[in-house]
Amino acid sequence: MIRPSVLLFAFVISAPALYRYVLDQLDLTDVLIRFIIAVPIAALLLAALRFVTAGYGRKDEDEDAAPPPTAPLTPTPVEPA
Repeated sequence: MIRPSVLLFAFVISAPALYRYVLDQLDLTDVLIRFIIAVPIAALLLAALRFVTAGYGRKDEDEDAAPPPTAPLTPTPVEPA
């Protein structure tokens, strides 16, 4: 299923072609072809953005598992025997 954000981004990418159609400089077929080409490009770009930002805001599991230290550890001197 295509996400609505992909369709919106594809629409934004192909908006100049739609504007040229309104000004009667392009044929409707060309506008639709540009939109169809823009959909997979928008899907790839947004998937890459989601992949890059997927880890932001998450904490590592190791930080949650380890208890915080209560006091600094100081070594005790060993007496010679």
